[in-house]
Amino acid sequence: MAGQVDSAAKFISVTRKLSKELSKIDFSQEDFTVYNPLVYARAQNEMYISNYLKPSVRFILVGMNPGPFGMAQTGVPFGDIEKVKSWLRISGKVVGPKTQHPKRPITGFDCSRREISGSRLWGWAESRYVTPEKFFKSFFVWNYCPLVFMEESGSNKTPDKLSPLLKNDIFDPCDKCLRDLVTITGVKKVIGVGKFARKRIEKSVGDICEVGDILHPSPASPKANKNWTGEIEKQLTDLGCF
Repeated sequence: MAGQVDSAAKFISVTRKLSKELSKIDFSQEDFTVYNPLVYARAQNEMYISNYLKPSVRFILVGMNPGPFGMAQTGVPFGDIEKVKSWLRISGKVVGPKTQHPKRPITGFDCSRREISGSRLWGWAESRYVTPEKFFKSFFVWNYCPLVFMEESGSNKTPDKLSPLLKNDIFDPCDKCLRDLVTITGVKKVIGVGKFARKRIEKSVGDICEVGDILHPSPASPKANKNWTGEIEKQLTDLGCF
Protein backbone atom coordinates (compact mmCIF):
# COMPACT_ATOMS: atom_id res chain seq x y z
CA MET A 1 0.00 0.00 0.00
CA ALA A 2 2.86 2.38 0.85
CA GLY A 3 4.34 1.86 -2.62
CA GLN A 4 1.03 2.70 -4.26
CA VAL A 5 0.58 5.87 -2.21
CA ASP A 6 4.13 6.96 -2.95
CA SER A 7 3.83 6.35 -6.71
CA ALA A 8 0.43 8.02 -6.91
CA ALA A 9 1.55 11.04 -4.88
CA LYS A 10 4.61 11.48 -7.06
CA PHE A 11 2.60 11.30 -10.25
CA ILE A 12 -0.06 13.68 -8.95
CA SER A 13 2.73 16.17 -8.33
CA VAL A 14 3.88 15.65 -11.93
CA THR A 15 0.37 16.23 -13.33
CA ARG A 16 -0.03 19.43 -11.33
CA LYS A 17 3.22 20.69 -12.80
CA LEU A 18 2.03 19.69 -16.28
CA SER A 19 -1.23 21.55 -15.76
CA LYS A 20 0.61 24.71 -14.69
CA GLU A 21 2.92 24.53 -17.70
CA LEU A 22 0.03 24.13 -20.11
CA SER A 23 -1.88 26.97 -18.43
CA LYS A 24 0.92 29.35 -19.42
CA ILE A 25 0.28 28.82 -23.12
CA ASP A 26 -1.54 31.68 -24.83
CA PHE A 27 -4.45 30.36 -26.89
CA SER A 28 -6.21 33.72 -27.19
CA GLN A 29 -5.42 34.13 -30.89
CA GLU A 30 -6.50 30.62 -31.86
CA ASP A 31 -9.79 29.90 -33.61
CA PHE A 32 -10.66 27.01 -31.31
CA THR A 33 -11.66 26.54 -27.66
CA VAL A 34 -9.36 24.82 -25.18
CA TYR A 35 -10.37 23.01 -21.97
CA ASN A 36 -7.96 21.70 -19.34
CA PRO A 37 -9.74 19.08 -17.20
CA LEU A 38 -6.64 18.80 -15.00
CA VAL A 39 -7.79 22.16 -13.64
CA TYR A 40 -11.59 21.98 -13.33
CA ALA A 41 -11.85 18.19 -12.82
CA ARG A 42 -8.65 17.85 -10.84
CA ALA A 43 -10.37 16.14 -7.89
CA GLN A 44 -11.65 13.31 -10.11
CA ASN A 45 -8.37 12.99 -11.99
CA GLU A 46 -6.40 12.72 -8.78
CA MET A 47 -8.92 10.26 -7.32
CA TYR A 48 -8.33 8.10 -10.39
CA ILE A 49 -4.55 8.24 -9.95
CA SER A 50 -4.71 7.66 -6.18
CA ASN A 51 -7.03 4.69 -6.53
CA TYR A 52 -5.52 2.97 -9.54
CA LEU A 53 -1.82 3.71 -10.06
CA LYS A 54 -0.54 0.46 -8.55
CA PRO A 55 3.10 -0.40 -7.74
CA SER A 56 2.61 -3.70 -9.61
CA VAL A 57 1.74 -2.00 -12.93
CA ARG A 58 3.51 -3.56 -15.92
CA PHE A 59 1.92 -1.84 -18.92
CA ILE A 60 0.75 1.71 -19.59
CA LEU A 61 -1.90 2.35 -22.25
CA VAL A 62 -1.63 5.89 -23.60
CA GLY A 63 -4.39 7.68 -25.48
CA MET A 64 -4.18 10.87 -27.53
CA ASN A 65 -6.20 13.50 -25.64
CA PRO A 66 -9.64 13.80 -23.98
CA GLY A 67 -12.88 13.40 -25.83
CA PRO A 68 -15.62 16.03 -25.33
CA PHE A 69 -17.93 13.56 -23.58
CA GLY A 70 -15.23 11.61 -21.73
CA MET A 71 -12.29 13.04 -19.84
CA ALA A 72 -13.51 16.54 -20.68
CA GLN A 73 -16.50 15.85 -18.43
CA THR A 74 -15.09 13.43 -15.84
CA GLY A 75 -11.35 14.13 -15.57
CA VAL A 76 -10.61 10.44 -16.21
CA PRO A 77 -8.82 9.18 -19.34
CA PHE A 78 -11.31 7.61 -21.81
CA GLY A 79 -13.80 8.75 -19.18
CA ASP A 80 -17.16 7.54 -20.39
CA ILE A 81 -19.48 8.77 -17.67
CA GLU A 82 -21.36 5.54 -17.03
CA LYS A 83 -18.19 3.44 -16.85
CA VAL A 84 -16.42 5.98 -14.65
CA LYS A 85 -19.33 6.01 -12.20
CA SER A 86 -20.30 2.35 -12.20
CA TRP A 87 -17.00 0.54 -12.75
CA LEU A 88 -14.27 2.93 -11.65
CA ARG A 89 -16.48 4.27 -8.85
CA ILE A 90 -15.48 7.89 -9.39
CA SER A 91 -17.93 10.77 -9.38
CA GLY A 92 -18.44 14.19 -7.78
CA LYS A 93 -19.26 17.72 -8.80
CA VAL A 94 -17.41 19.12 -11.80
CA VAL A 95 -17.60 22.86 -12.46
CA GLY A 96 -16.29 23.70 -15.91
CA PRO A 97 -14.12 26.64 -16.95
CA LYS A 98 -15.55 30.17 -17.13
CA THR A 99 -15.20 30.31 -20.90
CA GLN A 100 -16.94 27.40 -22.62
CA HIS A 101 -17.85 26.43 -26.13
CA PRO A 102 -21.63 26.94 -26.54
CA LYS A 103 -21.97 23.58 -28.30
CA ARG A 104 -19.77 21.68 -25.83
CA PRO A 105 -20.73 22.73 -22.30
CA ILE A 106 -19.12 21.02 -19.33
CA THR A 107 -21.87 19.48 -17.22
CA GLY A 108 -19.72 16.84 -15.56
CA PHE A 109 -21.49 13.69 -14.48
CA ASP A 110 -24.82 15.20 -15.51
CA CYS A 111 -23.77 14.95 -19.16
CA SER A 112 -26.19 12.68 -21.02
CA ARG A 113 -23.81 11.79 -23.87
CA ARG A 114 -21.67 8.63 -23.91
CA GLU A 115 -18.01 8.51 -24.87
CA ILE A 116 -17.89 5.54 -27.24
CA SER A 117 -14.12 5.13 -27.11
CA GLY A 118 -14.21 5.07 -23.32
CA SER A 119 -17.22 2.78 -23.23
CA ARG A 120 -15.36 0.31 -25.41
CA LEU A 121 -12.03 0.49 -23.56
CA TRP A 122 -13.40 0.25 -20.03
CA GLY A 123 -16.06 -2.21 -21.17
CA TRP A 124 -13.31 -4.50 -22.47
CA ALA A 125 -11.37 -4.13 -19.20
CA GLU A 126 -14.47 -4.96 -17.17
CA SER A 127 -15.32 -7.96 -19.33
CA ARG A 128 -11.82 -9.43 -19.12
CA TYR A 129 -10.86 -8.53 -15.53
CA VAL A 130 -14.26 -8.10 -13.81
CA THR A 131 -12.93 -5.65 -11.19
CA PRO A 132 -10.84 -2.50 -11.60
CA GLU A 133 -8.42 -3.80 -8.97
CA LYS A 134 -7.52 -6.81 -11.13
CA PHE A 135 -7.14 -4.71 -14.28
CA PHE A 136 -4.99 -2.04 -12.69
CA LYS A 137 -2.75 -4.61 -11.07
CA SER A 138 -1.14 -4.89 -14.52
CA PHE A 139 -2.32 -1.83 -16.47
CA PHE A 140 -2.58 1.92 -16.10
CA VAL A 141 -4.35 4.18 -18.61
CA TRP A 142 -3.30 7.74 -19.35
CA ASN A 143 -3.78 10.40 -22.03
CA TYR A 144 -0.63 11.84 -23.60
CA CYS A 145 -2.15 15.33 -23.80
CA PRO A 146 -4.78 16.37 -21.23
CA LEU A 147 -6.14 19.30 -23.23
CA VAL A 148 -9.40 19.32 -25.22
CA PHE A 149 -9.46 21.33 -28.46
CA MET A 150 -12.79 22.20 -30.09
CA GLU A 151 -13.40 23.82 -33.44
CA GLU A 152 -15.99 26.57 -33.87
CA SER A 153 -18.38 23.90 -35.17
CA GLY A 154 -17.97 21.93 -31.93
CA SER A 155 -16.00 19.15 -33.59
CA ASN A 156 -12.96 17.74 -31.85
CA LYS A 157 -9.56 19.06 -33.00
CA THR A 158 -6.84 16.48 -32.41
CA PRO A 159 -3.32 17.47 -31.27
CA ASP A 160 -1.72 16.31 -34.52
CA LYS A 161 -3.68 19.05 -36.35
CA LEU A 162 -2.21 21.91 -34.28
CA SER A 163 0.27 24.42 -35.68
CA PRO A 164 3.98 23.54 -35.32
CA LEU A 165 4.53 26.28 -32.73
CA LEU A 166 1.66 25.10 -30.56
CA LYS A 167 2.80 21.51 -30.89
CA ASN A 168 6.20 22.48 -29.48
CA ASP A 169 4.66 24.38 -26.58
CA ILE A 170 2.25 21.56 -25.73
CA PHE A 171 4.23 18.44 -26.57
CA ASP A 172 7.37 19.33 -24.59
CA PRO A 173 5.65 19.28 -21.14
CA CYS A 174 3.49 16.30 -22.18
CA ASP A 175 6.65 14.37 -23.16
CA LYS A 176 8.16 15.19 -19.78
CA CYS A 177 5.02 14.05 -17.95
CA LEU A 178 4.97 10.70 -19.73
CA ARG A 179 8.66 10.18 -19.09
CA ASP A 180 8.14 10.93 -15.40
CA LEU A 181 5.26 8.43 -15.28
CA VAL A 182 7.47 5.72 -16.78
CA THR A 183 10.29 6.57 -14.39
CA ILE A 184 8.01 6.56 -11.33
CA THR A 185 6.39 3.23 -12.21
CA GLY A 186 9.42 1.54 -13.73
CA VAL A 187 7.30 -0.05 -16.47
CA LYS A 188 9.13 -1.59 -19.40
CA LYS A 189 6.34 -1.47 -21.99
CA VAL A 190 4.21 1.52 -23.01
CA ILE A 191 1.44 0.99 -25.56
CA GLY A 192 -0.16 3.69 -27.66
CA VAL A 193 -3.90 3.56 -28.19
CA GLY A 194 -3.62 4.59 -31.82
CA LYS A 195 -0.69 5.61 -34.02
CA PHE A 196 -0.40 9.22 -32.82
CA ALA A 197 0.11 8.08 -29.24
CA ARG A 198 2.70 5.55 -30.36
CA LYS A 199 4.71 8.26 -32.13
CA ARG A 200 4.73 10.45 -29.02
CA ILE A 201 5.70 7.48 -26.83
CA GLU A 202 8.61 6.68 -29.13
CA LYS A 203 9.72 10.31 -28.98
CA SER A 204 9.44 10.73 -25.20
CA VAL A 205 10.32 7.33 -23.70
CA GLY A 206 11.37 5.08 -26.57
CA ASP A 207 14.92 5.01 -25.23
CA ILE A 208 13.94 3.59 -21.84
CA CYS A 209 11.11 1.14 -22.57
CA GLU A 210 9.52 -1.03 -25.23
CA VAL A 211 6.86 0.61 -27.36
CA GLY A 212 3.78 -0.87 -29.03
CA ASP A 213 0.33 0.17 -30.17
CA ILE A 214 -3.22 -1.11 -30.39
CA LEU A 215 -6.20 -0.12 -32.48
CA HIS A 216 -7.95 3.02 -31.22
CA PRO A 217 -11.58 2.34 -30.18
CA SER A 218 -12.93 5.48 -31.86
CA PRO A 219 -16.21 5.01 -33.78
CA ALA A 220 -14.52 6.99 -36.57
CA SER A 221 -12.48 3.85 -37.29
CA PRO A 222 -14.34 1.29 -39.47
CA LYS A 223 -12.07 -1.46 -38.16
CA ALA A 224 -12.87 -0.55 -34.55
CA ASN A 225 -16.59 -0.67 -35.32
CA LYS A 226 -16.32 -4.25 -36.56
CA ASN A 227 -14.60 -6.06 -33.70
CA TRP A 228 -12.44 -3.76 -31.61
CA THR A 229 -12.32 -6.11 -28.62
CA GLY A 230 -11.22 -9.09 -30.67
CA GLU A 231 -8.59 -7.04 -32.48
CA ILE A 232 -6.97 -5.60 -29.36
CA GLU A 233 -7.08 -8.95 -27.58
CA LYS A 234 -4.89 -10.29 -30.39
CA GLN A 235 -2.66 -7.21 -30.39
CA LEU A 236 -2.14 -7.23 -26.62
CA THR A 237 -1.42 -10.95 -26.72
CA ASP A 238 1.23 -10.36 -29.39
CA LEU A 239 2.69 -7.61 -27.19
CA GLY A 240 3.06 -10.06 -24.30
CA CYS A 241 0.46 -8.49 -22.03
CA PHE A 242 -1.39 -11.75 -21.26
